[in-house]
Amino acid sequence: MPLTPAIEEPQIHESAQGPRVTPAASRTAQTPRPVPGPRPAAVPRPGRPGPVRPAPPAQRAAQATPGPVPAAPTAPSVSAAVPQVQLIPASAEGALDAAEEAVDLLLDTGRAPGDILVITTGDPHPWAAHELSFGEASYWAQHDAKDDIFYADAAHVQRAASRPVVVFAANGGPAGAIAAALPVALTRAGALLIVCGDAQQINSVLGAGV
Repeated sequence: MPLTPAIEEPQIHESAQGPRVTPAASRTAQTPRPVPGPRPAAVPRPGRPGPVRPAPPAQRAAQATPGPVPAAPTAPSVSAAVPQVQLIPASAEGALDAAEEAVDLLLDTGRAPGDILVITTGDPHPWAAHELSFGEASYWAQHDAKDDIFYADAAHVQRAASRPVVVFAANGGPAGAIAAALPVALTRAGALLIVCGDAQQINSVLGAGV
């Protein structure tokens, strides 16, 4: 049954007790909360002229002191292979910003950057667009290394490998992109799937596919 977002303060829980959609607090998509902290200066890519590579958000939290991950509430026994699902309501215009904030919170609570995969349905994340400018071989080599956050668009979700946490930004894109990519993203999430997008649309997809 589709769930309606609640008004509680958003928390990211790790649990194998799902799937269930845990709405987070409503947000004003047109004026998204800015991502805290400055980005460090990017380091030029050795041997390549032109623009420097933008630093992934993981580096912003490199010096943060990890905090404990809140324990999930108990629930009836379910398959350990099914990840928990959490919904952060956002418009298509605000979904990517919501996803960035979710990533920051994951890092602040002790998640390793290599545990996180971010998937977008519309415009790619700027980091992904820049890395793809150096060629797909270099781009996917970083995916295979699993030592940092990896950003992929919905068209590449089938190629992306599983990670403990998947953050799904429903930020527009072709018709049917969300319905096609979200069920696959669920299979790529080892413990937690965070979905940032329109609550009604997300619930309709998860309700049909889960």
